[in-house]
Amino acid sequence: MGEINNQSSIENLVIIGSGPAGYTAAIYAARANLQPLLITGFEKGGIPGGQLMTTTFVENFPGFPDGVMGPDLMDLMKSQAIRWGTKLIEEDVELVNLTKKPFSINVKNLTIKAHSLIIATGASANKLHLPNEQKFWSKGISACAICDGATPQFREEELAVIGGGDSACEEAVYLTKYGSHVHLLVRSNQLRASASMIDRVLKNPQITIHWQTEVVDVDGKDWLTNLQIKKTDTNVSQVIKVKGLFYAIGHTPNTQIFQEQLDTDETGYLITKPGRPETSKEGIFAAGDVTDKEWRQGITAAASGCKAALAAERWLSKNNLSKLLKRSSPEPSAAEPLENIETSNEENFVPSASWHKGSYALRKLYHESNIPLLVIYTSPNCGPCHVLKPQIKRVLSELEGKAKAIEIDIEAEQAIAKQAGVNGTPTTQLFLSKALVKEWKGVKQRNEFKNAILELI
Repeated sequence: MGEINNQSSIENLVIIGSGPAGYTAAIYAARANLQPLLITGFEKGGIPGGQLMTTTFVENFPGFPDGVMGPDLMDLMKSQAIRWGTKLIEEDVELVNLTKKPFSINVKNLTIKAHSLIIATGASANKLHLPNEQKFWSKGISACAICDGATPQFREEELAVIGGGDSACEEAVYLTKYGSHVHLLVRSNQLRASASMIDRVLKNPQITIHWQTEVVDVDGKDWLTNLQIKKTDTNVSQVIKVKGLFYAIGHTPNTQIFQEQLDTDETGYLITKPGRPETSKEGIFAAGDVTDKEWRQGITAAASGCKAALAAERWLSKNNLSKLLKRSSPEPSAAEPLENIETSNEENFVPSASWHKGSYALRKLYHESNIPLLVIYTSPNCGPCHVLKPQIKRVLSELEGKAKAIEIDIEAEQAIAKQAGVNGTPTTQLFLSKALVKEWKGVKQRNEFKNAILELI
């Protein structure tokens, strides 16, 4: 593992995590000319961008009167942070050493030294650990209704959501767009969601609430078909027939790599000074859900990211550790617009392009191309898809035209997704000369795709 160990290369500030807290901290620190380095994470503790990457409309974030899609909001925050000079590393942090200064952060093939840290690693969705849970994971069970709800297997089928908070209620309402009926399974005898969200659930005729209910196990053949449930008040067991089960049962803070080095409470949340971002170690600050077990909102996470960046800036200045960026212009260049690929048709299809969209391009390239083809199945509200697509585009750029990609929106192209056996997004399939070579489900490291393509070239 390489190590950056000379004084001039020590980072002013490293931000670990890329949700609303991490990106807001990066925006504030970058505008203060601190040139922050933000390590987004990749697979550990959830996807880059945090939990808003797996939600639909965010209707309570100020400045968006008609709401904004969670993944779009995070893309905008990321773009703003980059515009002001934030450096990104799209990897997982493997190890930290907080026992001496400068602090050490290990990522793949690199050790980074930093004078100060902001920890914004968030929290991860919990699982039930049912006997057959792993067997039916991605074959009927999902922790992201927003990512997978639009897949063909769930359409016009009965579905179930476990949980009683805002996330569970939101997912239940969302799934009524696709399923024939939604069962909301609640362990207690009341919902913990906001009043407006409870009203939406209670007034929706497509949702049935099962009070004081717990799931004992799941069953089926190649796909989930049955839930074995038990009523906790009567101890009576029964079976509910569904084709989809979606978890919305709380979160665990992503603090494993900081254990024994920073103070945490009994459930693993980082302890900070009351109303402030300072942790138990000087020079280390925390923001967002990693330290917030009560509110857990995008706006409170963003606000805490602001406080953490301002506190870090003051601490660095007080200790004469800041090395500020000298800008040639007070205003950086405008942020690059978010890319919107047009669906291909007979008039606009460009064979030489590396990235295409839609069934027309798929048919043309599938039958006529003699180079490797990546077919990426996505859905509009899928946060992991937002993470995956830039990774694959980087691979295609590095391969300099030796491979192409076609994106298929499973909502717009249901028949193609069903024929391909796609049961969740993102799903990526690699073809050569009409033959399926390999398939990946979810977000994978960039090198997995590149190496698989290189074997075919």
